[in-house]
Amino acid sequence: MVATVIAAPPGTDIVGSKMLVRPDGSSQGTLGERALDAAVKAEAPDAFRRHAVETLYLDLAGARTGRLDAREDDSYQVMLEVHERPATLLIIGAGHVGKALATIGNMCGFSVEIVDDRPEYANAERFPEADRISSGRFDEVLDGYPIDANSYVVCVTRGHKHDETSLRLVAASPAAYVGMIGSKRRVGAVLQHLIDEGLDPAAVERVHTPIGLDIGAETPEEIAVSVMAEIIRVRRGGSARSMREVSRGRPGVAPADRATKP
Repeated sequence: MVATVIAAPPGTDIVGSKMLVRPDGSSQGTLGERALDAAVKAEAPDAFRRHAVETLYLDLAGARTGRLDAREDDSYQVMLEVHERPATLLIIGAGHVGKALATIGNMCGFSVEIVDDRPEYANAERFPEADRISSGRFDEVLDGYPIDANSYVVCVTRGHKHDETSLRLVAASPAAYVGMIGSKRRVGAVLQHLIDEGLDPAAVERVHTPIGLDIGAETPEEIAVSVMAEIIRVRRGGSARSMREVSRGRPGVAPADRATKP
């Protein structure tokens, strides 16, 4: 993450100063003030989790404040930019919902990967936006599949048997998000079966299911919007409340304090 001083009180000469902060907490460079360096390092874990470009408002002592409370003569503004490879959206199931998810996920900047056991579905003609397409038995493809903390996994196969097979291999992975489509009754049976088979209950508990946010979605495209909204909430740390509610009821800092990517 690169931190840059973009505004400072009159008389200081640190605008433009930069500091590099790594995920392990180590750093290089300085912002010119110890309080600023310490504040940015303290903020770094949350910034990495949000994967965002945002502006941090700090008072003279290095304490965080809100944009509306910051004054030119006694506050600093530090832009935080997290630099990383695109997050991976691993879609297990290449049906209608999987296709809609791939389209929207690609639009949201995710690196899209597709897994399905039907070559007539899992192919580049159907998924031109995908960076990786794997066709084969779900258990064979997913066994040892590269999944890390920057991966978001969605199980939208055509049947609970394939969902269960897939979940068995991805639920305990380090993925930032694992979700499975299906009714409450169906997914409950799948999850209980996995626990009965010996899968760690904590791994099963972290599965987002039924999947998505409650927006009344019915069509594959609407379901995909619902799922991607939940993934983005997990990735960015949002509240999932309407922006109208947030702007009226949340004090201090929120959307207006975030710089937008160009």
